[in-house]
Amino acid sequence: MPTTTHTIRYNTGKTNLFNAHLMSVKFEDLYGFTVEGNVDDVNVLNEVREKIREQGRVWWALEANKGANWYLQPKISSNEGMISVTSLKLSVLTNTITLRRLIRKGVPPVLRPKVWLSVSGAAKKRSTVPETYYDELIRATEGKTTPATRQIDHDLPRTFPCHPWLNSEEGQATLRRVLVGYSFRDSEVGYCQGLNYVAALLLLVMKTEEDAFWMLAVLLENVLVSDCYTDTLSGCHVEQRVFKDLLAKKCPRIAAHLEAMGFDVSLVATEWFLCLFSKSLPSETTLRVWDVLFNEGAKVLFHVALAIFKMREDDLLRIQHIGDVIDILQTTTHHLYDPDELLTFAFDKIGSMTTNTITKERKKQETVVMAELDQRIRRMSSLKMDG
Repeated sequence: MPTTTHTIRYNTGKTNLFNAHLMSVKFEDLYGFTVEGNVDDVNVLNEVREKIREQGRVWWALEANKGANWYLQPKISSNEGMISVTSLKLSVLTNTITLRRLIRKGVPPVLRPKVWLSVSGAAKKRSTVPETYYDELIRATEGKTTPATRQIDHDLPRTFPCHPWLNSEEGQATLRRVLVGYSFRDSEVGYCQGLNYVAALLLLVMKTEEDAFWMLAVLLENVLVSDCYTDTLSGCHVEQRVFKDLLAKKCPRIAAHLEAMGFDVSLVATEWFLCLFSKSLPSETTLRVWDVLFNEGAKVLFHVALAIFKMREDDLLRIQHIGDVIDILQTTTHHLYDPDELLTFAFDKIGSMTTNTITKERKKQETVVMAELDQRIRRMSSLKMDG
């Protein structure tokens, strides 16, 4: 995997104290992406890096106190937000609560591979198959062409093309193996656009290609709602309907205003959910969202999506054109360099949403989506018969 350096390059040109904060700056973030912003953005990123160092010290202190792998203990399942403590040692309960709080504040980048593999269930999933599983899977795919491999080959050069390693021959070959390997593991999913961005970011975080593969597998098979990436995208349609309902409940003024304008929130939210914010948010902010996603599940995607709308409520209520809505949301997401700002909004301002509540809402929307898909299939077959 690539190593990153952190460089800041100022565009040349005369400036003064009054417009210095507006000066265009190019800098490389923690994961090797070149970002263009202003001096204020750089200052925020520097503060974020300092917070990461502070958070790292907290994790190291806990490792010294509790042992190096204290967070690898079995997870406690939660129901309706309440933790079941039946026949569990108090230390395990304490660790679970401590871990949840710590993860919301961010996992230090150097610990992410180990923590993610553990809390997501990816390590457990990998332990159920022979150690040679991934190598044999990749060997079995060599030289084979399918609709999925053709689409993957088409998308590889367009996946974060400005990232030096991902745009290199080695980077693209590695990303291709992960995506093709998964398309053969689960032929029902095969490959869906959006997964290339998710897998690419996983490769930048995880220590090995195989770790990235298992993180992708646990995401698609356990963490996210099923059928998000199948041909019909039925799971994604369900999530969009659930999100629309949650927006009406949590941000009623925004929802009513956008509906009056004829703006469909799925115009922006579909990409958020399919790419898990990797194309929209800066890399460290995306990964802070993923920290919580792997530990607490897909409900965090709704929290974050709602927070982005809520953060810009006043601006959104003032505008009258659909294009302006998209501009505001895109500008907001691209400049959210401070993960704490977003996550504070997501959990403190949006309020509680239990997994059970979202599951019930999904079941309600699944019926509607499946009926619509069935109707579409019948209409298409009817047209074929007429033809």
